Amino acid sequence: MIDDLCGRLERLSEEKTCFVIGLTGSVASGKTTLARALVAGLSVDADVEMVSTDGFLYPNAYLNERGLLLRKGFPETFDHGAMSQAICDVRKGAATFPAYSHDTFDIVPELAREIKQPEILVLEGLGFSAPTVPRHADQPDVLIYLDAREDDLVFWYVERFVRLWRAAADDPSSFYAQWLHMSEDELRSFAVSVWDRINLPNLHEHIAPLKNAADIVLLKSRDHKITMA
Repeated sequence: MIDDLCGRLERLSEEKTCFVIGLTGSVASGKTTLARALVAGLSVDADVEMVSTDGFLYPNAYLNERGLLLRKGFPETFDHGAMSQAICDVRKGAATFPAYSHDTFDIVPELAREIKQPEILVLEGLGFSAPTVPRHADQPDVLIYLDAREDDLVFWYVERFVRLWRAAADDPSSFYAQWLHMSEDELRSFAVSVWDRINLPNLHEHIAPLKNAADIVLLKSRDHKITMA
């Protein structure tokens, strides 16, 4: 399926100097893994870069001041202007893309990357709006939505939460170190509550509606197989 998708994207990119692919879907759906697979497939014949929209989240200090930290990932926690400008700038020549760490749960200024106009840019994450027709220069040329069953999404979310929690045992700077006092069962219950209170409402209210506006919709199953929806 990845080869077929890459072939389709390559054909769509032929008339663009810098073809921008937007890849979105729920938290924990596997967007980053899919983006890496697309880069591997597309880079055989093209200059391809990949970047996450997480870098356009406002820093924790900013979110804390405004009482938005617990809504991280919702539309109001993204600097949409900066993301739009970066897309416009990279089409013209070069742009600086900020970076985010899931370990520290915050922006990491020193990891910002300057990307010089690639033939294809894969931009994965949240923070997208429904595309216009025709597309504006600050929007992806094609929007891909990675869909999955909600029970699979919460399963993957909890597993990722536990993995980061375990890694925090060797990294006191990790955001997840604050829960090291919990047992694994307690942590899993807590992770489910975070999903229910934050990620599920965001999915229903802001992320899932993009599926109807996407150019390509993919469906991922519990065994990580991806098919065209």
